[in-house]
Amino acid sequence: MTEESASLNFIEQIIADDLAAGFDPKKLRFRFPPEPNGYLHIGHAASICLNFGLGELHNAPVNLRFDDTNPSKEEQEYVDAIKHDIEWLGFQWAKECYSSDYFQQMYDWAIQLIKEGKAYVDGQSAAEMAEQKGTPTKPGVASPFRDRSVAENLDLFERMKEGEFEQGSYVLRAKIDMASPNMLMRDPLIYRIVRKAHHRTGNDWCIYPMYDWAHGESDYIEQVSHSLCTLEFKMHRELYDWFLDQIYDPSLLRPKQREFARRNLSYTVMSKRKLLELVQSKTVSGWDDPRMPTISGLRRRGYTPDSIRKFSDLSGISKRDSVTDVSLLEYCIREDLNKTATRVMGVLDPVKLVITNYPAGKTEILSAENNPEDPNSGTHDLPFSGELYIEREDFKEQAGNKFFRLTLGNEVRLKSAYIIKGESVVKDAAGNITEIHCTADLDSRSGSGTEASTRKVKGTLHWVSIQHAIKAEVREYDRLFLDEAPDSHEDKNFMEFVNPESLKIIKEAYLEPYLKEASMDDKFQFQRLGYFTLDKDSSAEQLVFNKTVGLRDSWAKQKPAPTQNNPSAKPANQGGGQAQGQRSSINEIQKIAKKYTNLSGDKLAAARENIAKLAEDVSYEELEPLFNTAAKKVGTRIGVMISLGVLLNKGQERNAEIDAFIAAGLADKNEQLVEEAEAVSKKS
Repeated sequence: MTEESASLNFIEQIIADDLAAGFDPKKLRFRFPPEPNGYLHIGHAASICLNFGLGELHNAPVNLRFDDTNPSKEEQEYVDAIKHDIEWLGFQWAKECYSSDYFQQMYDWAIQLIKEGKAYVDGQSAAEMAEQKGTPTKPGVASPFRDRSVAENLDLFERMKEGEFEQGSYVLRAKIDMASPNMLMRDPLIYRIVRKAHHRTGNDWCIYPMYDWAHGESDYIEQVSHSLCTLEFKMHRELYDWFLDQIYDPSLLRPKQREFARRNLSYTVMSKRKLLELVQSKTVSGWDDPRMPTISGLRRRGYTPDSIRKFSDLSGISKRDSVTDVSLLEYCIREDLNKTATRVMGVLDPVKLVITNYPAGKTEILSAENNPEDPNSGTHDLPFSGELYIEREDFKEQAGNKFFRLTLGNEVRLKSAYIIKGESVVKDAAGNITEIHCTADLDSRSGSGTEASTRKVKGTLHWVSIQHAIKAEVREYDRLFLDEAPDSHEDKNFMEFVNPESLKIIKEAYLEPYLKEASMDDKFQFQRLGYFTLDKDSSAEQLVFNKTVGLRDSWAKQKPAPTQNNPSAKPANQGGGQAQGQRSSINEIQKIAKKYTNLSGDKLAAARENIAKLAEDVSYEELEPLFNTAAKKVGTRIGVMISLGVLLNKGQERNAEIDAFIAAGLADKNEQLVEEAEAVSKKS
């Protein structure tokens, strides 16, 4: 394996091998072929990024083709939404195509099959045909209509096309092999009657091609070189090739179908049928509800194109179906927004704070840094007065030494403002605190340069000036399902696992006035609370903000860690590096490994020991994306190999990706990497 190939995923490797074998790079062409029967979700983003990414890598065209062969489920609304999502992700297609553009050609080819004795019209019911299919271990039984004459088949098929028959009365089947071990080859359907207007062709047709017939033939018409599908179509490849065999012209390019694993996400469902059920049952407000895994829902929630593309990159392209923890997706948006979001202050559960020694009626304008991660982000004005709102949870009358917020007799700093000390409280008749009274060190204003301004206190609070605050609605979202795999239970409906607390609406949040000018594209970090974005329901009179994600993964600590009594329990952070400790571990491994090849003696031994110790807190899903580290970064690959050895010792099962990574290590020129790979290769 070369250094270049070691960093390719297996689909990229297939194309690289084809090119090395003499395939003309000018004939490379890809396509993304959604069916317009729903909105795209995060799983589709994998295919979008793969196909368009290959186009960018090879400077090859990528078609957007709508496989619109089922008018009973397809709508123009879905077509428009799909186009918007792809453009929003930053991709541009070469041609906009539709399988419906090829209906006449596919019909003509079907006539050709009938004339060659390779297709026949069947008038049985769907149940009768299913019964005759047999089982994987028992051959099927031929249809009583399998040997109709060519003339009779042509006549019936023409009458099907002309609308003489009711839906379900006749189908056109390919005549292949009723004893084939591949059930899909047992005389599959090619055409069926559908009595519904098509969103593009209207009532021109009442017979429609089945997906297996339309898909491969559309690829062929468009001269797609590599038809990339998800794994459920692997068994369909034989049929894909058989259909192409019947119409293939050797002077034209023949498409090649290859399959990759679909992307599944924990705590959600990815079936468009089930997502539609959520919409139709009004469990969510629509396809773009911010709790939905749709691209439009993620966009409305505040996710960025870069975060979704990064997620697709980190998740990788695999040969086996697996579930990626939603925490990886949340990690990607946090990393992106941390670099770009403007820091502001908002209070969601307000309690009044009165600074008793601040001059009555005084207002001053403080300077707030927009983003400490970006030195060029600038500042904005922040009004301050003697009466503020702070979060109710940020005050306790009495607290232990681990509470670093405001208490009576203790000091904290107000962000970008003064150090204050709690003095007393005012309560209502029920004993609820209505006001907190405090004093401020008026010489301690942040950035003033005074000695008092540099004084250190243990806590910092966010706040807003009551006089200047704007009231807004804030929507906080939790995971839509309480179960990690809600649709995996045979005895329960996935709807039983809907989280009743997935949406919390705060009607009276108070925000600093800078947010009056917020636009739909702006991203904000409400300091100490999380990342937020303006919702489309906003108006000039009523701002509405969606919480995109918290500042840290609150779910990680809710999951049980593996113990001796519960060795099968998953680590708190499967596949995302979200929990702080685990994220630090994987990053620390990379940091140590980066310098690994420059070390020797005791320092080298210590580095190896540290990597192995850190790997105890790393999950396989965190480690696997690093399998594709560039070959020239040999230190990182050594660190990953050491970590992989630890995971295998802990019971991680070997798989194709692990075997490929070990093989690449064994073939490397670096002796240290080869040595580690040899040790790991001996583990079960």
